[in-house]
Amino acid sequence: MLPRLPSPLREIGDDRFARRGVRLLLKRDDLIHPELTGNKWRKLAPNLLAAGGRTVLTFGGAYSNHLRATAAAGRLLGLPTVGVVRGQELAGRPLNPSLARCVADGMRLHFIDRSTYRRKSEPETLAALLRATACEEAYVVPEGGSNALAVRGCTALGEELRGHADIVALACGTGGTLAGLCGGLSPGQRALGIPVLRGGFLGAEIRALQVEAFGGPRGAWFLDDRFHFGGYARTPPELDAFAVDFERRHDLPVERLYVAKSLYGLVALTQEGAFPRGTTVAAVITGSPGPS
Repeated sequence: MLPRLPSPLREIGDDRFARRGVRLLLKRDDLIHPELTGNKWRKLAPNLLAAGGRTVLTFGGAYSNHLRATAAAGRLLGLPTVGVVRGQELAGRPLNPSLARCVADGMRLHFIDRSTYRRKSEPETLAALLRATACEEAYVVPEGGSNALAVRGCTALGEELRGHADIVALACGTGGTLAGLCGGLSPGQRALGIPVLRGGFLGAEIRALQVEAFGGPRGAWFLDDRFHFGGYARTPPELDAFAVDFERRHDLPVERLYVAKSLYGLVALTQEGAFPRGTTVAAVITGSPGPS
């Protein structure tokens, strides 16, 4: 579980940014830990400490990076883990590579229907799930790992970037990393979130997380909802072609569900002239490609 911190920060040359007078830095959080990459380490570490050796139960979809990271952490620390997976119809099918990796790392999977999954944070529904999994005493981590402990854990990311960039950009799922990152940035720095899910709900979620973690809003941030490519786990050919090109240009493995969308969004925004000449943008590489 020992991390590589602070994670490396390096400037890369990319003509799509250079001709607009924009410097691009990569914050390589994917190199923090070989199995708990990026924001997953930053969010999970304080929660695993709080678990105190108890079973950790958490939630995710069929391709959840969070489930995979939690399973890996359980194996490394000798903690039992249970993953509640969205989609009862998946219970009778062969496991995809992501869920198979969870099982290989010792996670016990429990599949539930999508209606119940949407109500998972309601006290009665959660209590029923804990009974159904025989985990009444488990430590519960929310979907994506985003809670007050995780948000405070992510403030270090902002602190590591103080004085290095005008804009810090990253892909967002549940919003916990962005909520915490803002708490560590210096005045004058702004965070840009690229949501990977549709719905336009993330702003309210980030504000609620900051209230829970800090008692109120922290930092300056904004969202651009245009680059989700249809929703989570949607990776159309255009996005894949972009990721392959970026990998070739910069010798960087590009994770498709989050990182590719954030990098695509940054290229598009730069070409639109969204960043004044002389702006330095730091792109947080929040994870690495999973099993295939």
